[in-house]
Amino acid sequence: MQWTDRIRQVKIWLVAAAVAIAVASLLASHFLVRDLQEEERSKMELWAEAMHALNEADENTDLTLVTAVIEGNNTIPVIVLSDEGDVMDYRNIADDVDVADYAQRMKEAGHAIKIEFTDLPGYQLVCYDESTLLKRLTYYPYWQLGIVMIFVVVAIFALLSSKRAEQNKVWVGLSKETAHQLGTPISSLMAWVEILKENYPEDDLIPEMNKDVERLKLIADRFSKIGSLPEPVETSMNELLDRVIVYMDKRTSQKVAIEGHYPSHDVVVKLNASLFEWVIENLCKNAVDAMEGGSGRIDLWLLEEDDVVAVEVADTGKGIRKKNVKNVFRPGFTTKKRGWGLGLSLAKRIVEEYHKGHIYVKYSEVGRGTTFRIELKRR
Repeated sequence: MQWTDRIRQVKIWLVAAAVAIAVASLLASHFLVRDLQEEERSKMELWAEAMHALNEADENTDLTLVTAVIEGNNTIPVIVLSDEGDVMDYRNIADDVDVADYAQRMKEAGHAIKIEFTDLPGYQLVCYDESTLLKRLTYYPYWQLGIVMIFVVVAIFALLSSKRAEQNKVWVGLSKETAHQLGTPISSLMAWVEILKENYPEDDLIPEMNKDVERLKLIADRFSKIGSLPEPVETSMNELLDRVIVYMDKRTSQKVAIEGHYPSHDVVVKLNASLFEWVIENLCKNAVDAMEGGSGRIDLWLLEEDDVVAVEVADTGKGIRKKNVKNVFRPGFTTKKRGWGLGLSLAKRIVEEYHKGHIYVKYSEVGRGTTFRIELKRR
């Protein structure tokens, strides 16, 4: 839980940093664009003054500076209109543009400077638009925001992938080491059982002891297979669920009824029976825990739907709070006073990574119970 909380905090800080960078960038770009807009407005006012001077010039007027100002505008689109709206001149506009329509849009945007003459009737309007550079700067912060968000997403994905890979290595190493450590005492127990059989052939308890030793062998085998791709074989789901019911029934209070509901025919699926059986057992054990020592029932449903075989484990336990449903498969999450919170996470890995299936909470209501559903495709 501590590592999960730390991961969540890192993600929050990454998102907060991205938002702060984006806001700072937007503000900086806003002020920069505003200053450039004012600068271009000043340039166009100067350009309009030059046009005014050109129109009122006589044969003795020196137009060198005026011409330099007019010809010096090579970036800002500009259109000169008469007082009747006719286009008189334009600069820095592509040939395929409707100049009159473009001038109208400039006027509507408030980019128009009126030139009135002293000795000539009427007036002219100098309409202008923002330069290409200014338009690019206007959109720049949004491009930058997109890049920052992509960086945050990639960073979070890398962080989660790294953590997941680390967890996988720990689980695989722990599982294989557990299987290895169980090997020696199990072998010893098997030898002692054989000795007891020879010395006390009529004792009814020895076969039960042998069943427990076989159970330990099965558990060790399951642990040894974690981390390697198990070879799927055709398995009767009816028989597999029956084994789980028999096993759980002997180890569960008589207050809890466990019942299976299957089709009348054998449902055969390719899977690793040892690992998949553990998944169902784990769901049943969680269901028993959800009864909290009280009475209840667990129903195992085997369903066939087109090319999908589904197993549903339904209980009448305390249920799961809505806010916790999405977290039940997260490593380290548990509502129990004891436990590491790895059972459902490992079950999800066995179902989805090893068997290419899907496991999820189909239904849960506090005080009424929970239903887990596993879906496997026929192979």
